[in-house]
Amino acid sequence: MSRIAVIGSCNVDLTVEADRRPGAGETVMGKRLIISPGGKGANQAVAAARLGADVWMVGCVGDDANGRMMLETLEREGIHTEYVKVLSGVTTGTAHITLAEGDNSIIVVKGANDCVDEACIDSAWETIRSCDMILLQHEIPLATNGYVIRRAAEEGLKVLLNPAPFEEVPADILEKAAYVTPNEHEVALMFPGMSREEILSAPACTVLMTIGKDGVAFGGENGPETVPGFQVPVVDTTGAGDTFNGAFAEAAGEGMPLRDAVRFANAAAALSIGKIGAQGGMPRRGEVEELLKCRK
Repeated sequence: MSRIAVIGSCNVDLTVEADRRPGAGETVMGKRLIISPGGKGANQAVAAARLGADVWMVGCVGDDANGRMMLETLEREGIHTEYVKVLSGVTTGTAHITLAEGDNSIIVVKGANDCVDEACIDSAWETIRSCDMILLQHEIPLATNGYVIRRAAEEGLKVLLNPAPFEEVPADILEKAAYVTPNEHEVALMFPGMSREEILSAPACTVLMTIGKDGVAFGGENGPETVPGFQVPVVDTTGAGDTFNGAFAEAAGEGMPLRDAVRFANAAAALSIGKIGAQGGMPRRGEVEELLKCRK
């Protein structure tokens, strides 16, 4: 079991299923509305906790029904919530998801997530610094992420940065993270004009590039390597990336070798897309180990 601090967003997901996405100015009929807990931070916390990690969530929610849903969900998953601040006068963050044509489109409204500041980090730092891995994403202020990464680097702590949704990160911050996990779209924006080999061979941090069903590419000892994904039926891809990050943090925090940790995370992500909702399909440890055993 590893100890993980997740500093990030807590959102409520409003998911609409439809046969297709509407064009500009067009209205289409949806099939159903699903309201569920989400947010990249909370999703990654749940993924890690279900796989056996001892997880602390650091973030903010509003003093509203959605905030209460988020706290109840995290606590039900066994996640420590003493560092999740409940704020009056702001709404809990929301994600508005359209699930159509075999994929998803998402608009995020930050709400209380924009209030995750240095004071939040300072109040939780003694616990954060005791963890094996710190997870960050881009649904809280970029300045807060920079503060965490700099402070962690000073103390020799490992940070995993999931740079989604994309925001430009200063190079001196990026190089201080132990792991960075962009997808193909994000990696092109982060490293313009660079080849995949150049990106994956960056000396300062380990770049793990997620490439959908094809798996994950990273820089190995003898150049770029790819750990293949697991081919499974797709129901909903929402949260697959968050599952990968939470699973990788747990595996790496336990001390698994890099390739094994990536394969473990790939298996967890594959299992997560078999059900509706970001957290709905996130697997338990036994499910991941069974898939790994069956697909040697």
